[in-house]
Amino acid sequence: MTRLIPYLLILLLAGCSSLTDLKTDVSERLFGAEPTDPPMDLVDFKQSETARILWNTKVGDADIYDFSPAQDKNAIFAASADGTIVRLDAVSGKQEWKISAGERLSAGVGAGENLVLVGTPKGMVLAFDQNGKALWKSKISSEVLSAPKVSGGVVVVRSGDSRIYGLDAIDGKRKWVYERVTPTLSLRSAAGVTLDGGAGYVGFSGGKLISIKIDDGKVLWEASIAQPKGTTEIERIADITSIPVVDGRMVYAVAYQGRVCGVDRATGRVLWNREISSYNGLGAEGSRVYVAHSGGAVYALDYNGGKSFWRQGGLLNRRLTAPLPIGSFVAVGDLEGYLHFLSRDDGSFVARIKTDGSPVMAQMLDLGNSTVLLQTRSGGLYAVSLK
Repeated sequence: MTRLIPYLLILLLAGCSSLTDLKTDVSERLFGAEPTDPPMDLVDFKQSETARILWNTKVGDADIYDFSPAQDKNAIFAASADGTIVRLDAVSGKQEWKISAGERLSAGVGAGENLVLVGTPKGMVLAFDQNGKALWKSKISSEVLSAPKVSGGVVVVRSGDSRIYGLDAIDGKRKWVYERVTPTLSLRSAAGVTLDGGAGYVGFSGGKLISIKIDDGKVLWEASIAQPKGTTEIERIADITSIPVVDGRMVYAVAYQGRVCGVDRATGRVLWNREISSYNGLGAEGSRVYVAHSGGAVYALDYNGGKSFWRQGGLLNRRLTAPLPIGSFVAVGDLEGYLHFLSRDDGSFVARIKTDGSPVMAQMLDLGNSTVLLQTRSGGLYAVSLK
């Protein structure tokens, strides 16, 4: 792959009419629907647990965008590219309402404080109440690629040009905006913002992670997760393309062609790092951090120093989701619609189940009681239980 990068860069520069087109084309060629290397064949194993689909429904196709469901109390909210937004009962999957946003969507869903939030390719943030009533629209600088989030009366959303906006949750009026200089070439991704304890955590191109105050947008600290390396622009891509994860006093982040780091969330000090590259991200719970390597291996690391507990290499080139810890297991989805359950102790396979055959979106939800909620690129919503 490394030997092909200079040639790939020449082809990209020749075929793209703008920087935006170039960023999109780089992302699609590296992480598009067709894998550069064929996915590893799945190996049969004796399943020690039983995975079963509790309920499933279809919300609509995602097109080229990334969507993920959101939960607020006993309600599930999901959206699709054609503008469909649904509310479902978390236990039964029964549809409680279905509306049209009135335009195409590119991101969603964020839910909380009686709001349902989505974004559009034209840079509109749309807010509905949890009964499906339209409340407000707010225009930001460019397309919305990640789900808007809400906390403390402020809606925080990232634009495609890497600006971060704080909008009033009542009327959508702009309260603040954060912007920074980004590298000439970066990956187009759906990396959003994590909100916790009055702060937002967000990763950027060039491997930078920042903590920002939700109420006024002031930066609390900045940490370097990765340093660009190499001679060509593509080789020097070291972008945080996934959502940071907060667990206790730590925030964890990982960069593509970079490192995974444990950062003290109070000070921004990097406490440890490992040379592991990831595009779709990580999960953390208790004493362990779980990372899906960009090549397809899954790692379990010690939260305190990054030491490896285990590595599962049976899913290479399968475009894994961010790992989701659920009790004694870790769940990961792949590009063929499979959901894999690994033992938290040693990474061995304990169960597997197939959904609709299309890629599982990067962010899945833990519904409790060893149940995972996932959305596929074809628009399937599946609640999968492990017993």
